[in-house]
Amino acid sequence: MTVTSVPSQADLSLSGSKPAGPLVSVVVTTYVRERLDDVLSLLRTIAKQTYSHVEIIFVGERVRELLTLVDEDAVRNGIANLRVVFNDRPGLSQSRNLGALLARGDIVAFIDDDAIALDDWIEEIVKVFVQYPDAIGVAGAAQPLWEDASMDWFPEEFFWIISCPVPAWTRMSRLQQVRNAWGINMAFRKEALEAVSFSETFGVSNRGQTHGVKLGLSGDDTEFCMRLRHITGRPILFNPDCRVLHRVERRRLSTQFTRRRAFWEGYTKATIVSAVRAYGDGAGQFRLSSELTVLRQILFSFVPRVISQFFRHPRVALRQLALAVDVLTHLALGYAAARLAWPGSFLVRRYSR
Repeated sequence: MTVTSVPSQADLSLSGSKPAGPLVSVVVTTYVRERLDDVLSLLRTIAKQTYSHVEIIFVGERVRELLTLVDEDAVRNGIANLRVVFNDRPGLSQSRNLGALLARGDIVAFIDDDAIALDDWIEEIVKVFVQYPDAIGVAGAAQPLWEDASMDWFPEEFFWIISCPVPAWTRMSRLQQVRNAWGINMAFRKEALEAVSFSETFGVSNRGQTHGVKLGLSGDDTEFCMRLRHITGRPILFNPDCRVLHRVERRRLSTQFTRRRAFWEGYTKATIVSAVRAYGDGAGQFRLSSELTVLRQILFSFVPRVISQFFRHPRVALRQLALAVDVLTHLALGYAAARLAWPGSFLVRRYSR
């Protein structure tokens, strides 16, 4: 395959003109009745985008009633470009693959069911694909939308706990290549999804029955991007202006949730490292460079900063330091559990409950 070169990071930019009109298929999935209000709100923001050549594919799991409720709301709100489908094989990867299979667009975008798309979200996705024909994928930013203001103590170095890309990774003023996109806000050319599908091994197949709590091996978005880049040799570009907001409920900052989330993040990363070794060197090679960068920031920037603020804001400082110790400990436990037969099996059972 002949692949055209991609501009260097310093040369990547977008013009202010609106892109031409490829059809964009937006895939939204959910699996619990409790997320219905979030889904309906999200679908309305997608329907009101500044870029209008869009179809929406809603994939429901587990609860068939979701399809009827979503369809009825779409009729009431005049959303005519929506298709609803039920996934008989529950799992995030399976639902994404089903949505991609049904997509008729040249571009297929994915967004989490508890996110809110800013008005120009799709327009910013299309700009990248139109102006950079070699790009195979686009990654976007996600900012937390706290349930209440008291939650803003949560440090940005740990935003990955709440499924938002760490700002240090994405605080860029221009486009640049990234290792992988993030499931909350990502898009690919349809040809990418015809060449590679989301792995049912890495997709969250044991998603919680209530409230959308995710437990177990995840990371299907990361592993997908690894294989996609390896097979195509083409880049994924991060556009800082392609933005969504992510609703964050108070329970996500609980000690139980952050510990389990950190454990499975470590477990997932270790599993992906092992899985992609078969790809060999090149575009598909998986390295923990981004994670190591965040770790260094936590140890050499975040921790000293919090300690320096201890006498001015002791309660917040103690809370943030306790979070750091807790998360890093459970991240390491998860990584070790994926590598060791024992106590790995015990830890997996412990953090699957």
